[in-house]
Amino acid sequence: MSAHKSVSTTDLSYAAAKVPAITVVFWVIKVLTTGMGEAASDYLGNTNLALAGVVGVGGLVLSLRWQLRTTRYQAAAYWSAVAMVAVFGTMAADLVHVILGVPYVASTTFYGIVLAVVLVLWYRSEGTLSIHSITTRRRELFYWATVLASFALGTAAGDLTAASLHMGFFRSGLLFGAMILVPLVAWWRFGLNEVTAFWTAYILTRPLGASFADWFGKPPRITGLGYGDGTVTWILVAAIVVLVGWVATTEHGVQSASVGEPDLETEPA
Repeated sequence: MSAHKSVSTTDLSYAAAKVPAITVVFWVIKVLTTGMGEAASDYLGNTNLALAGVVGVGGLVLSLRWQLRTTRYQAAAYWSAVAMVAVFGTMAADLVHVILGVPYVASTTFYGIVLAVVLVLWYRSEGTLSIHSITTRRRELFYWATVLASFALGTAAGDLTAASLHMGFFRSGLLFGAMILVPLVAWWRFGLNEVTAFWTAYILTRPLGASFADWFGKPPRITGLGYGDGTVTWILVAAIVVLVGWVATTEHGVQSASVGEPDLETEPA
């Protein structure tokens, strides 16, 4: 029996989907935001902890407020929210390890469980995990909870491979780069459910981007190239601004207003 439930009249419906269509540009910007979030979090934390807290929490609240107040996908609002989730998610994962002393394997497991719980609750409530169905407030809240959990999980997983497993940043990046090809090939050649493929790849973009950002920014004594977290942050911010400006101007990735309910027969039970 499908777990799908109809949207109640109290659940705000939007004019169109609140997230972009999945294109190559989407994945490029997503990976850039993951790297930026990693570098910016470390840069702010090493500069001033109070400033890091203000930017991380304040930026997250303001950007999500902006995104939630829109009624359809707007590139600037959406990617601002993703960028600040990247920064905050990194801080949350680092806080568990650095401040509380929790091993990376434990924090990775914890955030994995959190993500699984969010996805289960989302599916039980809505009957779908498809990004094409983000047309109500409740679904969007589930979406952003999933994104936040995936960023925290990806950060912990990247630190686990780089530090605890002693792979270093570059080899960790190569590992996650290879892993992200698995859902792509499985969807392309073997018929993997597109929702499963999407969320698997989405989670893996976090440690992929963060590993390479750390490789460029961190000093050679910890397997980095030593360009500095601040330098990496601003270069990535500039690249993100240019790409988001382009998609906003061209309306690239805007989903059709007719895109709403996916075919639930293709969704995982």
